[in-house]
Amino acid sequence: MASSSSVTPIKVTKIACIGAGYVGGPTCSMIAHKCPHIQVTIVDMNQERIDAWNSDTLPIYEPGLEEVVKKCRGKNLFFSTDIDKAIIEADLIFVSVNTPTKKTGVGAGYAADLFYVESCTRRIASVATSSKIVVEKSTVPCRTAQSMRTILEANSRPGLRFDILSNPEFLAEGTAMSDLDKPDRVLIGSLSTPEGRAAQTSLIEVYSNWVPKEKVIGTGLWSSELTKLAANAILAQRISSINALSAICEVTGADVDEVAYACGLDSRIGPKFLKSSVGFGGSCFQKDILNLVYLSESLHLPEVADYWRQVITMNEYQKSRFAKTVVSSMFNTITNKKLAVLGFAFKKDTGDTRETPSATVCRFFRQENAKISIYDPKVSEKQIFLDLTEPGVVDDAAAAKKQVTVCQSAMEACTGAEGICILTEWDEFKQLDWPAIYKSMAKPAMVFDGRGILEADKLREIGFKVFSIGKGVNL
Repeated sequence: MASSSSVTPIKVTKIACIGAGYVGGPTCSMIAHKCPHIQVTIVDMNQERIDAWNSDTLPIYEPGLEEVVKKCRGKNLFFSTDIDKAIIEADLIFVSVNTPTKKTGVGAGYAADLFYVESCTRRIASVATSSKIVVEKSTVPCRTAQSMRTILEANSRPGLRFDILSNPEFLAEGTAMSDLDKPDRVLIGSLSTPEGRAAQTSLIEVYSNWVPKEKVIGTGLWSSELTKLAANAILAQRISSINALSAICEVTGADVDEVAYACGLDSRIGPKFLKSSVGFGGSCFQKDILNLVYLSESLHLPEVADYWRQVITMNEYQKSRFAKTVVSSMFNTITNKKLAVLGFAFKKDTGDTRETPSATVCRFFRQENAKISIYDPKVSEKQIFLDLTEPGVVDDAAAAKKQVTVCQSAMEACTGAEGICILTEWDEFKQLDWPAIYKSMAKPAMVFDGRGILEADKLREIGFKVFSIGKGVNL
């Protein structure tokens, strides 16, 4: 790649996004919405997923997403499986494919598997007929951009230039569209070369159609990549910290909400992510912390690796502690007892179940031979059984269907149950007809609030025995 002292940024008119998942779909739909002069094509190898994006039932649920997609689809927003055509036509390509934690080989259990990123990069190199800006949108380890650059330069046609940018996403599922509409910051990392800075400017101009310039931050490539891991690790650390305190609260009779509120008033700490729960889930927190652990070990920093590993350990402890509390409260056995599980998504306002605490808790209940009835307003029966019969855990779908029933309403799930577990903080659970639910249940009727969303005193007045996470045990 030839270098010059002055490189003119290109004006982006066509964008391709490879990967139509939780990041690529909402992000590029918002770009199409805010930039009607730019043609945006989102491509994926999964025909079923693309068909869903082109239908009235989108493959993912995010408040506000459906309205944006339907407004732009067919105008300047397209969904396709023709990856090569999208690559050839695009000025700028977002790489937004999955980067799961490796299950085998070096770094298994910690390192990110970059198979999809590498395959995607090789495809761009082999297909492209003109120079491109290639943007990392997937969560990747530090120095991935350099690997992508090496692959592109080694496999592309003579005379083509590929500029690599890092543009990590900081979306929270359930609020992704508002996060995209009014982001805290947009981070764009580039190489400190004229070409790199010019490519960075081109992407900045795309975002400047709706994001204030002071919120678009230019950094080096490595800083951008590490910031994504660091931000998620620090947020997850806060959750594990308050969850560790919740265990102390339950034993001492303190109230974790009161503790969190008082701590959050300290301007150095702040109130966000100090909400105790059954544990964090989602696609990012655990994966990114494990990635940080692996990076630390690779850099021969074992104490740093141990520090971050403990955040995961505390999260797993919180889930198992909750499940064991359910069993001990129900006279030390849940064999053949019906337990209602309200909520299977890892958080409200999303249908995503990746690393959801509900799956871990339900697997524990299965091992204790309970009868489990599950209700979630946005998670399909198919997805629930996929999560509960994960190979290597309980790989027996027939046995699962004998133990687990997926219900169409909270009332259906709770009828005849001896205990109710609130595992996702859906707003509708606060508004349930709790007196009617109480009448329908076996007695003593117990509620285990793993999200701290219910008014325990009012439930006790109805007759329930209630356990709220992080509060003195009062069953």
